[in-house]
Amino acid sequence: MDALTQSPAPQLATPPAAAAPEGPVCTACGDAAVVQWQRRPTDAEVAETVRAEQERRDQVVLLSDPQLPEPVFGPLPSADGMTRAVYGCAAHAVTLDLAARVHASTCTAPAEGDLPGCGCKPEPAPTAPLEEAPLLPDHWVTGGN
Repeated sequence: MDALTQSPAPQLATPPAAAAPEGPVCTACGDAAVVQWQRRPTDAEVAETVRAEQERRDQVVLLSDPQLPEPVFGPLPSADGMTRAVYGCAAHAVTLDLAARVHASTCTAPAEGDLPGCGCKPEPAPTAPLEEAPLLPDHWVTGGN
C-alpha cells in the first residue's frame, strides 16, 4: 500500500489539559489574579537581590577595559527602595484601602484567616498632595471622552 491509499490511524481523543492562567496568579491558591498590592521584601529576598547585583558589578569590573578608570557604582539596593508584588484572586483579596498601601515583609495577606485585612500595619499613605496634577490623556481621566 502506498501513502495515498492507506487509511490514517485512528486518533484517540485526549481530554483538553487544564489551561494555566495567563499572567500573575493568586499567591494563596494559584487561580488567576484580579488584584495586586505591594509588600516590602523579606531579609532573604533582599540578600538575594544584593547578591545578584554584586555579581553583576563584579562581572562588569572583570570585563571592563583596564586602560580606563574602574567603573563606579552607586549604593547596593536596600529594602527601603524595594517592594514585591502580592497577587490575589477575588476570594483572596485585601480591601482597596489596604491594597493602596505598602505592606510589611511579614504581612500575612492573602491568608484566609485575616482577609479582607492582613497581619501587619501597612505603611501610611502619602499625605502630601501632588505639587502639580499630572498631565493625562482625556480618555484616562474619569469623565473624559
